[in-house]
Amino acid sequence: MKNIIKYAGWLIAAALGITLIVLMTTHDHDHDAHAGHDHGAEEGHDDKEAPAGGIKEVLLNDAQFKAAGVSLGAFEKKNMSEVVKLSGFTKLPPQNKALVSAPLSGIIKQIKVIEGQYVKAGQLLASLQSLSYNNLRLEREKLTEQLTSAQAHLEYLKLDFARQKELSEENVSAKKIFEKVSADLKLEETKIKSLQAQIDILSQNIAIGGNASSPIIPILAPISGYISKVDVNIGSSASPDMVLFEIVDNSKIHIDLQVYEKDVYKVKAGQKVRFVLTNQNGKELTGVIFGLGQALDPDSKTIAAHAEIDNSARNLVAGMYVNAVVDMGSQEVDVLPTDAVVKAEGRDFIFALEEKVAGHDHGGGDVHEAEFHFQRIEVKTGASQLGYIQVSPLQPFKNKDKIVKTGAYYLQSHLQKAEGGGGHGHAH
Repeated sequence: MKNIIKYAGWLIAAALGITLIVLMTTHDHDHDAHAGHDHGAEEGHDDKEAPAGGIKEVLLNDAQFKAAGVSLGAFEKKNMSEVVKLSGFTKLPPQNKALVSAPLSGIIKQIKVIEGQYVKAGQLLASLQSLSYNNLRLEREKLTEQLTSAQAHLEYLKLDFARQKELSEENVSAKKIFEKVSADLKLEETKIKSLQAQIDILSQNIAIGGNASSPIIPILAPISGYISKVDVNIGSSASPDMVLFEIVDNSKIHIDLQVYEKDVYKVKAGQKVRFVLTNQNGKELTGVIFGLGQALDPDSKTIAAHAEIDNSARNLVAGMYVNAVVDMGSQEVDVLPTDAVVKAEGRDFIFALEEKVAGHDHGGGDVHEAEFHFQRIEVKTGASQLGYIQVSPLQPFKNKDKIVKTGAYYLQSHLQKAEGGGGHGHAH
């Protein structure tokens, strides 16, 4: 009996021990889980998921801000709906482009300009040594001698004419001699006129050279502008049918836009044009239509609309491709550059600078960098054109003059990195 009681006591003690161990283990697990939760709250407070409709923030230090290339600004107003979309090219009027040739055949002795150089009208481009020029001058000298001789002979014939006329009135037999002298006089007068005309033409050709006393002919710039082409070398032959230099004056460059038949009635002179060029980094330029073509291109089924560029810069050249819109109405909406809008979670967002915390020195070498706090705002987007998109915020925010226009993709990627387990993104 004593053994049975003793055995039962051992069983009860064992059961109590197992229960105590389980309770202790459960308590330790709860404690560790609680501690782990606190650790996560301390270490990963930047990574909390924002509730639906919540506001997310991004914190950048000064180095990150500079690396992001952030630029700030406000909404812009543009007409995005009542427009006609066109395309075309920059074009230079014919009077603002010059193809320079040698006035006479010869050999190039000097070249005074290089491509890209600005020249003024009348400036020396090159010098040409021309044997043809010498031949012209020699021919003119010969004709001048003949003219002088003919003029002297004419004076003799005039005197002989007067004498023979007097004799013919007194003597019938002298009349034939008078008629011959009269004919010789008229022939000499015609010869003198011909010689004079030839000399005048030669003089005009010689005057092209600028200096009739030298075989060196200066080649001068006919217009002011930039040398866009030099197609000649020292010692090379040149002739009037060869283009040696090309000069362009881009100050009068304009754009030619192709207007399709369905839009012809919409486009008129005086309308404003907004356009972008591929080499201008999406920068929008403006202009005004000053004329419309009067013939339909049979291939493209378009007419040309000519537009003057406002404040055109010299870095524009002919042949650049243009995307343009012609404003038909005046209803303007808030827009931002397309790069200011980022997509995430199937929605559209923009960023705005909420505040900037200045850096300061705590002393002892402990320097706190400046910090930039950005707020992400959900928006609704509309029509887009020429690198801009209509934007309507879906939540209120401050600092509407400090919207991120460039660098938004950097901020979004920084936020995603933070939500993935690091960085300085915040969610409220």
